[in-house]
Amino acid sequence: MATELQGQLERVTFHNEENHYTIAKIKVQGQKDLVTVVGNLVSVSPGEMLRLQGDWDSHPKYGQQFRVSSYETVIPATVKGIERYLGSGLIKGIGPVMAKRLIDAFAEKTLDIIEHDSGRLTEVEGIGAKRIDMIRTAWSEQKEIREVMLFLQGHEVSASYAARIFKQYGRDSIRIVRENPYRLAADIFGVGFLTADTIARKLGIPEDAAIRAEEGILYVLQQMADEGHVYYPRSSLVEECFKVLAINETTINASIEKLAADKRVVITEENVYLTLFYNAEKGIAEFLASFLSSPREPGLLTQDLSLEGIQKDLSIQLAEKQKSAVLSSLKTKVCIITGGPGTGKTTIIRAILSLYRKSGQRVLLAAPTGRAAKRMAEASGQEAKTIHRLLEFNPRQGGFSRNDANPLGADLVIIDEASMIDTVLMYHLLQAVPRQAALIFVGDVDQLPSVGPGNVLRDIIDSGAVQTIRLREIFRQSGESLIIRNAHRINNDEFPILSSSKEVPQDFYFIECEDPEEAAQKVVSLCAARIPQKFGYHPIRDIQVLSPMHRGIIGAANLNIELQRCLNPSTDLLIRGGRTLKTSDKVMQIRNNYDKDVFNGDIGTVLSIDREDQHVSVAFDGRPVTYELAELDEIVLAYAISVHKSQGSEYPVVVMPLLTQHYMMLQKNLLYTAITRGKKLVIIVGTKKALGIAIRNNKPQMRHTGLRERLASLMRS
Repeated sequence: MATELQGQLERVTFHNEENHYTIAKIKVQGQKDLVTVVGNLVSVSPGEMLRLQGDWDSHPKYGQQFRVSSYETVIPATVKGIERYLGSGLIKGIGPVMAKRLIDAFAEKTLDIIEHDSGRLTEVEGIGAKRIDMIRTAWSEQKEIREVMLFLQGHEVSASYAARIFKQYGRDSIRIVRENPYRLAADIFGVGFLTADTIARKLGIPEDAAIRAEEGILYVLQQMADEGHVYYPRSSLVEECFKVLAINETTINASIEKLAADKRVVITEENVYLTLFYNAEKGIAEFLASFLSSPREPGLLTQDLSLEGIQKDLSIQLAEKQKSAVLSSLKTKVCIITGGPGTGKTTIIRAILSLYRKSGQRVLLAAPTGRAAKRMAEASGQEAKTIHRLLEFNPRQGGFSRNDANPLGADLVIIDEASMIDTVLMYHLLQAVPRQAALIFVGDVDQLPSVGPGNVLRDIIDSGAVQTIRLREIFRQSGESLIIRNAHRINNDEFPILSSSKEVPQDFYFIECEDPEEAAQKVVSLCAARIPQKFGYHPIRDIQVLSPMHRGIIGAANLNIELQRCLNPSTDLLIRGGRTLKTSDKVMQIRNNYDKDVFNGDIGTVLSIDREDQHVSVAFDGRPVTYELAELDEIVLAYAISVHKSQGSEYPVVVMPLLTQHYMMLQKNLLYTAITRGKKLVIIVGTKKALGIAIRNNKPQMRHTGLRERLASLMRS
């Protein structure tokens, strides 16, 4: 028979955000020492009174402890308990200072006054009508959120998602979750199908239910999209669905047909698309075919403009391939300019811009990321925007304002870092380009493909539908850089140059290290001391650690913890679940948030943490953006990031661990991409064996896409 224990929570010594396993200390009346309790406790805060059910247990190392099977929150009875309860940040509008003022004013009646007579809160210094409304709303919501949390606590849902669920569904949260838990996977960022499925099974939804099969298929297709696939072969899809759902193939195939009938998926021959990706891929091919067949606006450029004059104006000398690229931009509707670092892509853009400016034509510049757009603007002397901002996303309508009905006002659109553009974004971009305009894509096709589904730039090049200028010549000044020389050597399947005269400072270094823990320590030491001291670079602003993987000792997640500890001494911190966030932390947005106008991969700095109003302010390119505590899973530490997340960015210094523990991710295009992110200095910490594996692995993971074949077919017809 379970034992009941009641006490005040003094502190949480450990909490696992994923499964809520918690180790905490509580003060039980009549007992001198604090009692250790262990179990799944959801979003508990110091100062709360807990009524616990469970059993006493004896741990061989930690001694007697109370193992919790269930619990409920009891309103604290003591003045001290109430103060700690309110000061914990549980109620928006009340922090530690305000909690003390409330206790000084109302003592043990404080909670009763907040709930039943909140107008009296004006008797406390610093509380006006606006703050009373905030406290009243937060108090009411907190009670309802707690109900949601208690409902979900046995269903393996992270406590941090409870506030999101409540924000999405409000008072209908529990009803909606009971009726269709699979809605969580679609509606709540961070809640996937597997979590929703766990809830569904515990709520009694049968294993072979139609809704489970259909949602499971959509989940698997989305997982494949996350791996870069635009479609997935039907036979392989059935196999993957069986692994996830453990139901028979007949049911899976019937559910695929039902999804197709409902237009949630599209079946072409033996391939299955999510409808969004099918429409986007088909739309790209149709647009390009139509666009290429339509004439350019006559008389765009006057005949008296010459390449010689432009070269003189810009004080440059164009190579033959560069001249060919500039001339192609004048003659063709669409052209692609691709090449590695140091091959003069930026010079070509400057020359093209100069020609168009002299003829009074309208040119728009854009790139997939904020950093790439900023770099493009600096190099060209003209404003450049992210593609999302160029297309003017409208959060209220949930779409882009610029489209085929409201096209961009331009005679020429130039897109840099085009290898990063995925299928859906390319579709929206092409819709907004005026039919009489010209379009130029600039990028390095040998880099990693887009994070999102598709391999758009390579597919367009391989289709042969669009004129492509491939730049291979490295210009003299760039050729002096070991970074650029090694990038091209790697791209040509050659081993990089690792040794050179110690008398001459280089911009590329390799530090031999085989042990992962030692490698992690070397990376931290390089960032914290050696690079700043020897080269003068700022440890946070100038240095970016790039890791092939997220997990493991030398993965981005662990390196972030170690780098935060060494590089950020701030004591102004927020501990939420298993994460610690400090002011001055370097952070990255990991999803597109159109309401906040921040996008996946944007890097920012934590400006402030407001526990009373429960928000965190982050600066992105000098612009402050506010996050509610429930939204903090949208940002992660960014002292170290994955190579994939670095696409479109350049950093003064790149430090990269590269060991055989990264075996699954050791690919030539990943290594090439990482090295080409470094502008002034690249340091690799690892083994020559890992380098060799990456260079020899020149066959990147195949992505299932149909764009190349669609384009080739349309151009033939």
